[in-house]
Amino acid sequence: MSDVKGRDSVTLRRAPGGRTPAAIAAQLTFEHVTHRYGTIEAVADISLDIAPGEIVCLLGRSGCGKTTLLRLAAGVEEPVAGRILIDGREVARAGNLLPPEPRGVGLKFQEFALFPHLTNLENVMFGLRAMPRADAEKEARFALARVGLAEYAGAYPHMLSGGEQQRVALARAVAPRPSVLLMDEPFSGLDRRLREEVREETLNVLRESRVTGVIVTHDAEEALRMGDRIAVMRAGRLVQVGTPEDVYARPKDLLVARFFCELNEVAGVARGGLVDTPLGRFAAPGLPEGQAAIVAIRPEAIRIRAAGKGVPAHVTERHFLGHVDLLEFAVEGLEKPLQGRLLRDSIPDVNGEIAIAFDPAEVLVFASSEA
Repeated sequence: MSDVKGRDSVTLRRAPGGRTPAAIAAQLTFEHVTHRYGTIEAVADISLDIAPGEIVCLLGRSGCGKTTLLRLAAGVEEPVAGRILIDGREVARAGNLLPPEPRGVGLKFQEFALFPHLTNLENVMFGLRAMPRADAEKEARFALARVGLAEYAGAYPHMLSGGEQQRVALARAVAPRPSVLLMDEPFSGLDRRLREEVREETLNVLRESRVTGVIVTHDAEEALRMGDRIAVMRAGRLVQVGTPEDVYARPKDLLVARFFCELNEVAGVARGGLVDTPLGRFAAPGLPEGQAAIVAIRPEAIRIRAAGKGVPAHVTERHFLGHVDLLEFAVEGLEKPLQGRLLRDSIPDVNGEIAIAFDPAEVLVFASSEA
């Protein structure tokens, strides 16, 4: 590869047999990074350290700054404050920007961006133009084989399904063997079945390539399934960073909790370390006396009990959702019915009055000011 010696932002090694140098997964670091579009602050004082080989999902609603952060990492945008480092080498600060090419960073954006007049093989080879053609073709075929499309090398993108086109785009992104791969909503254009299939294939490719990955998504389930860590963003800032288990089980505030499922939200008041609600009392350690609170009950928290064994309720709606049913429960003192998702086999015959109870592990309590 003719430009290998010029790459000072990543460490490269020569593979046996003259194969393309494989980039060693790089550490990606943001230090107090800020970026503005005019007067709009898109990214505000973000610090985040991503370890070599780690996959981090940037999770947040549209317009929260996820894509801007990705573009800053790629070198497409220049920060107005702070700096970005790859393996400890500074690649960006205000007035000093290393272009994308020498960073050893791969990009895969939301659109497939495949050239319709080129074959799939030629599309993958496009990112290997600095290599001798024979070597580039060898690496491109290897990349296509890695995503299961070796037999479609000579076909054109329009001859493939949406999921197959996504895989060609992935092959093109990993063919140069980047040390960091940045992906912006890579599965949003696919239907649910294809999205799950391509997502799993992509995760396998990232693990096999041992590349450092940053994936932008607004899909909480996607972030839970793909990320070693999740970085939740809101209004240009990092709100919470942690493992999927930590962010799900211990969300920093109610807005973070809402990302991961629909919640039954019940108002109450904290007294003596508990919150009084029409559903009973719930533990609220740390909330001051008299603090207005929101008890957030996940649909999976609800359990049906015999009348007299819990909070009196009755079922008003029941919807079949496959292996689970969605039930609505009317409870005295609540304006809205509670929604519960229960395994069909665990739902007893419901006739007349029943009672409901709650799994405390699936109940979260927040100060109402955090809503």
